[in-house]
Amino acid sequence: MAWQLSLPELEERLRCPVCLEVFTEPRMLPCGHSYCGTCLLALSRHLGAELRCPVCRQEVAGSGSPPNVSLARVIDALRCPPAPEPKACVQHRDPLSLFCEDDRELICGLCGLLGAHRQHRVTPVPAAYSRMKEELAALMSDLKQEQKEVEELVGRLVNNRTRILNESDVFSWVIRREFQELHRLVEEEKARCLEGVQGRAHGLVTSLDAQLEQVRGVQKRLGQAEHALEQFSNQSEHEFIRKFHSLVSRAELLRTRPLEGTFNPISFKPGLHQADIKLTVWKRLFRKVLPAPECLKLDPATAHPLLELSKGNTVVQCGLLPQRRASQPECFDCSACVLATHGFSCGRHYWEVLVGSKSDWRLGVMRGTARRKGKLGRSPEHGMWLLGLKEGRAYEAFGCPRVALPVAGHPQRIGIYLHYERGELTFFDADQPDDLRPLYTFQADFQGKLYPILDTGWHERGGNSLPLVLPPPAGHGHPGPPQYPRP
Repeated sequence: MAWQLSLPELEERLRCPVCLEVFTEPRMLPCGHSYCGTCLLALSRHLGAELRCPVCRQEVAGSGSPPNVSLARVIDALRCPPAPEPKACVQHRDPLSLFCEDDRELICGLCGLLGAHRQHRVTPVPAAYSRMKEELAALMSDLKQEQKEVEELVGRLVNNRTRILNESDVFSWVIRREFQELHRLVEEEKARCLEGVQGRAHGLVTSLDAQLEQVRGVQKRLGQAEHALEQFSNQSEHEFIRKFHSLVSRAELLRTRPLEGTFNPISFKPGLHQADIKLTVWKRLFRKVLPAPECLKLDPATAHPLLELSKGNTVVQCGLLPQRRASQPECFDCSACVLATHGFSCGRHYWEVLVGSKSDWRLGVMRGTARRKGKLGRSPEHGMWLLGLKEGRAYEAFGCPRVALPVAGHPQRIGIYLHYERGELTFFDADQPDDLRPLYTFQADFQGKLYPILDTGWHERGGNSLPLVLPPPAGHGHPGPPQYPRP
């Protein structure tokens, strides 16, 4: 027999018309309608003898309503827990001792021999159970491993997030500190510019005040002379003629006047054009924000035999005779070059070299692993970044190809600025400490340690005998004037 109602629909029809819940201890009225025992009792107390069925409105006696036993059994049956899964075959009533691998279900021995599963792969239940437990354990192990990896990933992400926040906080603090320093430097330059303008104006005003005082003295004396002449002109004819020759002569009166050219118009020239204020201040600030000049010394072990080092290995010049130095495997043998003792593999660095009036020289950096024996390949391809002067007139950057540089004048002090991480090597005309003039910038991907290199060029029978000098730092941002040793 097929059922026409589902369990939810049946449950809906087993609700009390009064409380709208599933019947509890149902009782049936003479009219045939049923109610919960507690609901019917409440209606009887409230209505008394006038009790009527809430559904059909027929008068009934609430006290004598019998329990609806059949309805109560149906409700109890619906409330019972589901029957446990059978442990025996429904068809053969034998124990479920096998597991069909093809259909994925438990069967009995007869099902595997005679029933629908006779051609299927079957496994005893204990073996299938053990195998599935092992698979479940492996799955749980994989799941735990994945959970561990996810937890480690979460930890790395959290640490990364924390590190980024900490680094951003530190960098923000550095930015604020650097901008405070920039504001301080700008205020210093502002005060310096204003002081220069005010000092120049004060000097000019003082000169004009002196001229003005002199001219006002002459003006006063001329006024006095004019007043005396007016009084004299009012005397009688005889007195006028008698005293006329005793008056101050015209020449003496003229001498009381300011001499021609006494007043010289003065123009206010502050030494700084309004349109150049930003550029000039920027140049001064650029020099101040450069790293402190490096205190370099030359390495005798790398010097060519003809090079003479002096002044604590800060001065080098090319001589005519080889120096008495032990032969070193790291020295140059075919070029008049020497390296500094200290190299750079990171950071920002600035140093200066005094070239004076030397006619031939080359400066820059060299990779520590670059070849030093034989003829040098002076180019970035061979690990050398150089700028130099040839025959006292041609400045050139040793790139690929070489670049002729339009340098104004002949700088006697060359500044070199290395920014390793940015891959920049910049040369400056550093004769004016507050006005560094860029000469050339190399762009490269630096690898390994870089050493400052000085190439004096050959002696040329005295025509190129002047030395190259590594000056000692004279205070960050304010290098002293060029000083050259006597040749």
